[in-house]
Amino acid sequence: MKIEDILNLTEGTLSNTPKVQAIEAATVYYSKVEHGDLFFSSKQEEIDHAIANGAYAIVYDDDSIVRKDEEIAWIKVSDIQLAAFKLIRYVIIKKEAKFFLLSEHELTFLKMILLHKGNISFIANDWRKAFEQILNSDDALFVGADKELMQLIKPDIKKLSREVEGYLISDTLFRSTFKVGGYVYQEKELIPFHLEYLLRVVHFCKTEDLPYSVDRIKYTKHFIPVFIDAKLKSTQASKSDKVAIFTDNIKDIVEAREYIKRSNMWVKGIVLTPPKTKVPGIDRP
Repeated sequence: MKIEDILNLTEGTLSNTPKVQAIEAATVYYSKVEHGDLFFSSKQEEIDHAIANGAYAIVYDDDSIVRKDEEIAWIKVSDIQLAAFKLIRYVIIKKEAKFFLLSEHELTFLKMILLHKGNISFIANDWRKAFEQILNSDDALFVGADKELMQLIKPDIKKLSREVEGYLISDTLFRSTFKVGGYVYQEKELIPFHLEYLLRVVHFCKTEDLPYSVDRIKYTKHFIPVFIDAKLKSTQASKSDKVAIFTDNIKDIVEAREYIKRSNMWVKGIVLTPPKTKVPGIDRP
């Protein structure tokens, strides 16, 4: 790619008059820099290493950076992360790749029911890892749950459709019987208020021709009920009326409390949270 094209894509300005006119590839890790590469960084030590490795161009956003090689191109941008993903957007267009923003719950269920992940890439939440992942992958389908990062990659990022097939048939405490894809799944380890996430993911898999199996469903890290005895040791559900519910988010705490209240009016609940964590409807968790 020509230096002038990089300037146009990143909306950067050339800080010097370089001898080089084009680059071979791009990276955000100096250890991966090869002869003729473009390197994104605003850390002097990393830049020095990249130049030693043969970098032909440096994209940076810090005015304090010292240019130690005037033969290579020095491109100043307003925001290095934004500039990196402006380049990625160009790559995406060439690849004709599709990107989807998922919720954490949707992402968990997708990873759970997929039979293999060879046709899809899960975007890392670290922007540098995401940059390398997209740039070096041959995949045409990418998903991620970091909203800010995914919108940086693709401002008009798509979400999973909410117009999906499937419905709840019945539920017992912490288990659900539901129908989707013409099949009935009985007494699965699925809390009813998580069914909507699963149905969206199933629809997504069908639409994108991804192999999946709903039989793989089990409790997720977002909601894990553990029946306990008087000594707080785990036991079978049939042997105890006490249950400890572990969640990793506030929304599921609220949903779980309401669900249990509807299912068993007599239940007494105690909510334990990390210090200073606020739970709606609970003054002192």
